[in-house]
Amino acid sequence: MGESATGSAGHEQHLRALEYANRVRLARARMKRKIAAGELPAAEVVLSCPWQAHSMSISDLLMSQKRWGRTRCRRLLVSLSVPENKQVGTLTERQRLALAAVLTAKNAPSAGHSHAPEPDSHLPDGPPPPLATRERALTPA
Repeated sequence: MGESATGSAGHEQHLRALEYANRVRLARARMKRKIAAGELPAAEVVLSCPWQAHSMSISDLLMSQKRWGRTRCRRLLVSLSVPENKQVGTLTERQRLALAAVLTAKNAPSAGHSHAPEPDSHLPDGPPPPLATRERALTPA
């Protein structure tokens, strides 16, 4: 009789786990659609780390943006020394801030419809800010 009680408890736990996994999957799909539509910036997700993104890989989050494929994602993450498969919830504060800063800077020119070479235009006047240095490292020569 103890075997059936344990079996039903295990079955209930399994069903709860499946329900939770389904909720996470649906919430992530909704979040990724918002990111793709431009309604929710990926940088905001990186900074706030909502519950549905906590165990999501950073590369999945980045690739949910329009025009972000595996190569662009990998290039950015390598420049920041962040593994592709790292979960959003396990990013350090430094990684989180650096990634959000680069994402915000990358999305700013497209929102303002300005031309891309602008960050390099101030190089002769003085040293570029660290963010501009990272952006140049990501763009092909």
